[in-house]
Amino acid sequence: AAAGLTVVLTVQKLFYPYFWDDLIYYMKLQRVKRMMKLRMRHGVITLLDCFVQQAKKIPNKPFIIHEGDVYTYQDMDKRSNKVAQVFLKQGSLKKGDIVALLMTNEPDFISVWFGLSKLGCEVAFLNFNIKSNSLLHCFNSCGATTLVVGADLISSLEDVLLTLQNNGINIWLMEKSSAFQRVNTILDKLEHASDDPVPLDVSSQTNIMSTFLYIFTSGTTGLPKAARISHLKAMMCLCFFQMCGATSDDIIYITLPLYHMSASLLGIGGCIELGAACVLKKKFSASQFWNDCRKHNVTVFQYIGELCRYLVNQPKVAGEMDHKVRIAAGSGLRPDVWKDFHDRFGKIKVVESYGLTEASIGFMNYTDKTGPIGRAGFFNKCIIPFDFVKYDIQKAEPVRSDQGYCVKIKKGETGLLIAPVTSMNPFLGYAGNKELSEKKLLRNVFVKGDVFFNTGDFMMQDRDDFVYFRDRTGDTFRWKGENVATTEVADILGVLEFLQEVNVYGVSVPGHEGKAGMAAVVLKPEHKLDGRRLYSHLVEHLPAYSWPRFVRVQASLDVTETFKQQKGRLVKEGFSPSAVSEALYFLDESEKTYVPLTKNLFDDIVSGQIRL
Repeated sequence: AAAGLTVVLTVQKLFYPYFWDDLIYYMKLQRVKRMMKLRMRHGVITLLDCFVQQAKKIPNKPFIIHEGDVYTYQDMDKRSNKVAQVFLKQGSLKKGDIVALLMTNEPDFISVWFGLSKLGCEVAFLNFNIKSNSLLHCFNSCGATTLVVGADLISSLEDVLLTLQNNGINIWLMEKSSAFQRVNTILDKLEHASDDPVPLDVSSQTNIMSTFLYIFTSGTTGLPKAARISHLKAMMCLCFFQMCGATSDDIIYITLPLYHMSASLLGIGGCIELGAACVLKKKFSASQFWNDCRKHNVTVFQYIGELCRYLVNQPKVAGEMDHKVRIAAGSGLRPDVWKDFHDRFGKIKVVESYGLTEASIGFMNYTDKTGPIGRAGFFNKCIIPFDFVKYDIQKAEPVRSDQGYCVKIKKGETGLLIAPVTSMNPFLGYAGNKELSEKKLLRNVFVKGDVFFNTGDFMMQDRDDFVYFRDRTGDTFRWKGENVATTEVADILGVLEFLQEVNVYGVSVPGHEGKAGMAAVVLKPEHKLDGRRLYSHLVEHLPAYSWPRFVRVQASLDVTETFKQQKGRLVKEGFSPSAVSEALYFLDESEKTYVPLTKNLFDDIVSGQIRL
């Protein structure tokens, strides 16, 4: 028996080295699912229910630590009750109303979010970087009739404030007074509001598949899409930090914007599930990061790939390993940064993951291997089924067999990640756009009548069943941790008086995550490229991460027979003066203009002497 067991373990180690890792992860997730089902039987079916339960269980435990102030679970519960009372009695809001939230990272973001949810309202998180046209589009798509805006963001609405009001949008400002007409204030009313819970009949949720949030995500359409987030999806996000190995004793540092699902559902939701404390930073600062970690005794932090790169690129200082951080959890960490991060900042367990706003398909790298986003073995597919299929980049669609079905790839090949739409992996679609919602679905994939969600992401599964992220399909690329929709940028540039045609795409820059924006343009006859005018136009209409860092001036643009712009050759040639014969320009933010991209300037960018 002993000899037989030895042989079995030897074979397992040789041919299935990660069997026990996969099994343990599978069992942990199954335990989480059982706990969630048990709670649902007792009426805890939403993220808000979990928070209220924790506020009763650990009322005096610190929940949010922000700029020197500490708010307990009970503090935040009572504050959100006050918000609910104000909007119930003076805002005339009711169950099913859609309310847009435009705020930076602060405790009242959570108080307002939870307060509105206690009324049964559906809350739409707005990206505070978006400009006027995109903001109006967000309201039209999600159907919000009320806007709550932070005191530090009201000035950004000046050019669209009247339009919003004329469209019947009720605007509430997180201030005691307002200099703007027809803008309601909240803080003065909170002073006199009751902190009693609103009546149960006002907020009770009975359908776990109903919409909890709208979270906007960029896409190939060029404008943000309002993804519907169900209560089930929110509940499934609660276990993120728990699956990463965090406990109720951890102090978790969140610097990502709360309008992102990562910070709100995975981050704040994950803290609630554990009953842990959250150090909430208004805005990420690489220079202050480790000082904050030491000051607050942070043990876990949430990242995106860019965040870790910024930390690694900071000048080295004494005491960088003098901290208590033991877990870094997030997504998008590049392998070379991963290694440098380990070497420089000590033995921090990095838990790399992958997930989507719209669907529940996801991966988590629970092993010690550097680089992959997760695993794709037998146990992993038992959790949430998925497949990788061949994709035709030219046709921008999956490859189909002679029988009309998708073709699975082999290990080592790159393919499109897809997942079946099921009750546990639903796709509620995008608000206000059935056509875009339908485009995310693949039908008759492997058998007639089946439906799969198209993630739009290319993955590769190696022979050891590790999964590696490879690229995004379509026109969208990532820069500075944000999705950049090329058609939106092209539309904004196209209104300039000296530009006739614009084609925007992403190019790889050595030493940087994602892809930097680049625009191939055709000038109008008798016009020159006005670098200063272009810069000021971008500042006025687009967030900084969307700005093209390079411009290529051409006589004409390549198009297909159906007049669709071609990007393949442009992306391949990049921004190298030796590969491009046309005039190239580089965005010099210090001079607030575009300057000619010379060979010396190109070398400085590639070598890292000039950071983008």
